[in-house]
Amino acid sequence: MIGGFLKNLFKNKVMLLMVLPGTLWFLFFAYLPMLGTIIAFKQYRYSRDGFLASIVQSKWVGFDNFKFLFSTNDAYVITRNTLLYNVAFITLGLILSVILAVVLSEIANKKLAKVYQTGMFLPYFLSWVVVGYFAFSFLSMDRGMLNQITGWFGMDPIQWYSDPKYWPYFLVLIFLWKAVGYNSVVYLAAIMGIDRSLYEAAMIDGASKWQQIRSITIPMLKPIITIMTLLAIGKIFYADFGLFYQVPRDSGTLYSVTNVIDTYVYRGLKTTGEIGMSTAAGLYQSVVGFVLVMTSNYIVRKVDKDSALF
Repeated sequence: MIGGFLKNLFKNKVMLLMVLPGTLWFLFFAYLPMLGTIIAFKQYRYSRDGFLASIVQSKWVGFDNFKFLFSTNDAYVITRNTLLYNVAFITLGLILSVILAVVLSEIANKKLAKVYQTGMFLPYFLSWVVVGYFAFSFLSMDRGMLNQITGWFGMDPIQWYSDPKYWPYFLVLIFLWKAVGYNSVVYLAAIMGIDRSLYEAAMIDGASKWQQIRSITIPMLKPIITIMTLLAIGKIFYADFGLFYQVPRDSGTLYSVTNVIDTYVYRGLKTTGEIGMSTAAGLYQSVVGFVLVMTSNYIVRKVDKDSALF
């Protein structure tokens, strides 16, 4: 048995060497840090003897760290905001990404299509700090472009950073502007892999462009759409910290619509310095995400086994 294992190991040594860097990366940055989840159940205190000694010597407090998320009046608000924003991001992001990918695939001039694709893809690489200043240039009370435009029509300036009712729309719009281009590349690659003979046969049968998209493109994209949606559901209790902290400029008057789990924990960590509290929040988000992915994948397997993750 050992001899057969060594023989297969030597036979596939080239392939194993290729995956070795990725394996080591996951081992050191994904799996070993999972041991630190024990901090979620401890009142973490620093020790001069090092990190491991700090964990061992810290007082065991059980689920007290988790009470921070659920024992305050803000628990409902941050949970509601996190869930509703992510539902909007997943739904609208999926629709717009697929539409953008289909439009780019239909552009006859491929050089021009690459220019458009690059323009859509570029915002993904911008820091949220930079995006926050872009937003400020539009929404500033004194010199913001929106207030200047509304001033031309005789309207009074609006204090955008003090009025919460506008920000759900701003945050969704800014997120989509930044993320849709990146996600569309995945769907565009899938469209490029569709057998062109299917479209040729549809054209011979007299199918219009819309009929081709509805009967060929969308059904062929269904597996990748399902997988991307399942992965997004796994992070439905996570929020993009930069979007909800940098873009609204941490304005206290906007907390009712911008405060999410991640920003709430960050502010609590700054105030109390309790690392165990933030670890508990991360563990809670991970467990809920895992349960949602497993449940969603189970439902997908019952409907269409080939579209499931596993």
